[in-house]
Amino acid sequence: MHWPGGYGDKRIEELSRLLTVSFFAALFASGIRLAIPIFLAALGEIVTERGGVLNLGLEGIMLAGALAGFMATYYVEQSANASLLPLAPWVGIAAGIVAGMAMGLIMAVLAVSLHTDQVIASITLVILGQGITTYIFRQQFGSLTARITGFETLPIPLLSDIPFLGEVLFSHDIMTYLSSLILIATAYFLAQTTWGLNIRAVGEHPAAADTSGINVTVTRYVAVLIGAGLAGLGGAVLTVAQLGIFNENITAGRGWIAVALVIFARWRPGLAFAGALLFGVANALQFRIQALNLEVIPYEALLMLPYVLTILVLLRKVNKSEAPAALGTPYVKE
Repeated sequence: MHWPGGYGDKRIEELSRLLTVSFFAALFASGIRLAIPIFLAALGEIVTERGGVLNLGLEGIMLAGALAGFMATYYVEQSANASLLPLAPWVGIAAGIVAGMAMGLIMAVLAVSLHTDQVIASITLVILGQGITTYIFRQQFGSLTARITGFETLPIPLLSDIPFLGEVLFSHDIMTYLSSLILIATAYFLAQTTWGLNIRAVGEHPAAADTSGINVTVTRYVAVLIGAGLAGLGGAVLTVAQLGIFNENITAGRGWIAVALVIFARWRPGLAFAGALLFGVANALQFRIQALNLEVIPYEALLMLPYVLTILVLLRKVNKSEAPAALGTPYVKE
């Protein structure tokens, strides 16, 4: 097919700028980094839903973690004590986890203790997260654009020098590396530990678990708090380890994407990482094509690419047997 005025040659030239080793190395490296916040939130939701609680409020929890992590890091960096500077991002990460767990405690009280509708409670959590983070940020920083240093890139010696793979896998910040350990630890926790097995038991058959001596209420509280803590961690990673700034609604729908990933992953941690990586690469692709200013792909199509993938994931048919049997069902002891 030919385009008038050499337009076809121009398209071929533009596309040839994409098909380079350096482009794909940078694309996959960025994709991994962008996947981490979504992955951590999805991993937390897997733990929560394995316990039988449906928490759709990840967007609000991630926002709380993002703001708490940013503010804690900012104030430590602004302190006069220079010896605290190396600890600043770690203080931010801890603050993000605590803020996430505080939001999770609200969800646990509503869903587990008060037996409210879990979908409504989740939406309330999203609205609360959006409102309170916007208010606090405006009160503390006004219209100023505050920035933090956060974590620096930490290339692994020797391994980072490997062509292609070195840039893709071994040239990230410390939180990206730690996320792989969190994946392994969470999978082991759910499959091999007593608490993990208890969480899965109350998510499948809470009455039977109660009969066998498992405290369903306490176990579900633990599941919700762990899940919310991981979602808060995801929000803190976004601001502290990646962006270095906080803006209103900075998560931009990542919490909702994480919810979709849980369905895509069939409540399995390993598949959740694979799905998050897919979204991360899609996000990185639209950023990099925009940076190259290519005319061959419309700008609007690039912006909606990650969200189109989310819709496709939600269209995937999930067998009822794949989800925890008691998911979303309050347990009332007879």
